[in-house]
Amino acid sequence: MFGFGENVIKLGTVAQGIILLTICLSTSAITFAQSFSLKGQFWGSVIHGDDPPAGRSSFETMLGYIPMLSLARNLSDDRFVDLEWSYRMQYRMYEEDVVFSRKPYRQWLRYSSDQIEARLGLQKIAFGPAMVLRSLAWFDTIDPKDPTGQTDAVEAFRLRLFPTSSLALWLWSINNDQDTLSYGGRAELSTSIGEWGLTYHQDPTELGQSVGQFPIFISGAHQRAAVDYRYDGYFGLWFEGAGIFSDSKQDVELNRFTLFTLGADYTIPIGSGLLIMAETMKINGSSTAADSSSEQIYTALMASLPINMLHQLMFIAQIDWDNSHMYNYLRWGITYDHFSLNFILSISPKRGDYEIAKEDLPKTVAGFGTGLQFMLIYNH
Repeated sequence: MFGFGENVIKLGTVAQGIILLTICLSTSAITFAQSFSLKGQFWGSVIHGDDPPAGRSSFETMLGYIPMLSLARNLSDDRFVDLEWSYRMQYRMYEEDVVFSRKPYRQWLRYSSDQIEARLGLQKIAFGPAMVLRSLAWFDTIDPKDPTGQTDAVEAFRLRLFPTSSLALWLWSINNDQDTLSYGGRAELSTSIGEWGLTYHQDPTELGQSVGQFPIFISGAHQRAAVDYRYDGYFGLWFEGAGIFSDSKQDVELNRFTLFTLGADYTIPIGSGLLIMAETMKINGSSTAADSSSEQIYTALMASLPINMLHQLMFIAQIDWDNSHMYNYLRWGITYDHFSLNFILSISPKRGDYEIAKEDLPKTVAGFGTGLQFMLIYNH
């Protein structure tokens, strides 16, 4: 729900309204829109892995498509409104088994001027300087290993203010599947010594939920607070520090988490420039109701080399020090006009290396053992 007291507006209803508005506007795009576009992304891939789920083939095929409709209209020299609607459809095929999934991808309406941006609907909310080990991946699923660049969205109202050229303020209200409204904000300050960010979020949801892209499960209402910094000079340097604090007093669960990511990158003058990057993340968990705690440390290494205008190589290694797991990813990408061809080699722990029952692991070939993948992407 969005609002207070009797004045309640469900964000889901608003999103449906945006769809209806999009359809209506598309029928009169010439009269309404100074900018109208119909775009899309198609992708298809074939994966072969040497550690498939029990009873499944070692081959997995995937086909997907996202159509995207955009409309925009200028209100004056410095003000405009625009909207976007897109829908994600995907097939996964395992020999004779076919799994079809579909869901809205983006449904938002936005008003923008020189000093304000207001956006309502299903949208991406992402921030923080880290590239792989992202302590601030609170509302997105961005993964540099995914050639499509796709990420999940949240149903929200987001307001961004720009009082000065060096200061930006964010405010947001997010609706979850239980129609529980969470809210937060962020301040970004640009200085001569780097970029600073302060973030706060409060979530009253009573049901347990996972936070971010790492194994952090929090129960009950909770608060999140974070600070981040990035410096760009002869080399790049950044950090993200976040705390997640739950009101839950269950003695069987951790209810306090702190996350800290430190990273740096540097471009070596080899060819068109070899970018190397390293990040380390530490996660500490504790309980205020019991004498229990946990500690996890991860490291990520990345190297990216543009060979020429068409070809690029990228290598990413991730290390889970506590479980002695290492994940390796090598991608050769070829981009030509609207097409992208990607050849991917991945080497990951096998299913038997995890302290989890095999039947509880994801039913996919990807991410286990040695895998070879070919992916074709067409953006129009």
